[in-house]
Amino acid sequence: MLKKRIIPCLDIKDGRTVKGINFIDIRDAGDAVELAKKYVEQRADELVFLDITATVEKRKTFANLVRRIAEEINIPFTVGGGIETVDDVSVLLDAGADKISINSSAFRNPQLITKVAKKFGSQCVVVAVDTRMENNEWYVYIDGGRTSTGVRTAEWAINAERHGAGEILLTSMNADGTKAGFSLGITSEVSNMVNIPVIASGGAGTMDHFRDVFMKTSCSAALAASIFHYGEIAIPELKKYLAGKGVNVRI
Repeated sequence: MLKKRIIPCLDIKDGRTVKGINFIDIRDAGDAVELAKKYVEQRADELVFLDITATVEKRKTFANLVRRIAEEINIPFTVGGGIETVDDVSVLLDAGADKISINSSAFRNPQLITKVAKKFGSQCVVVAVDTRMENNEWYVYIDGGRTSTGVRTAEWAINAERHGAGEILLTSMNADGTKAGFSLGITSEVSNMVNIPVIASGGAGTMDHFRDVFMKTSCSAALAASIFHYGEIAIPELKKYLAGKGVNVRI
């Protein structure tokens, strides 16, 4: 049985790690390189780096910052933000990323998923899905959560897998930054509808929230940011707690 993964996320804006609530009210959370080194020491299973304004600012991800982080870590490293072509992927993999995360560009051009998967392998392709509940239905949002697509979340996740995605990073915009718990309903739905790993994201505030998402859904990993950045929960303590609750984690 595969072990459940704990993944810190570095949301990057202007070269600094930041965190917001419901995708707005952004505040500084520290130096990305120093945080990355801390998470290696704390035995995080992976690290995700998302350049959160690259798409709306129509620019590429900070490859030099990616390289600086990659030089300091020895755990799987996923990078996203502003990726629109296979060449963009090559640049980031050359800079030290192990996987790339595509969101808006994947939705607008699903063939990009296929092209990247064919060239680098599906295991390299994480499709990030930002989702918001409206009228009791979960819909996909793109452009950093600014644009509604009108497409149901599970439907897009299935389509992304069909095009070659190796993993889904599912972020609940309703729960993001609230520390009120993961959105278990949509996480469970998507995890059950696809045959690839799903990373749950948005809403982590307590160790119980991690326990719930692992025990009440089929997700493969749980991602969080502010609770790790600000030292509210230490990853070693979280893993020890989860193991004590019967969750299969790598200590």
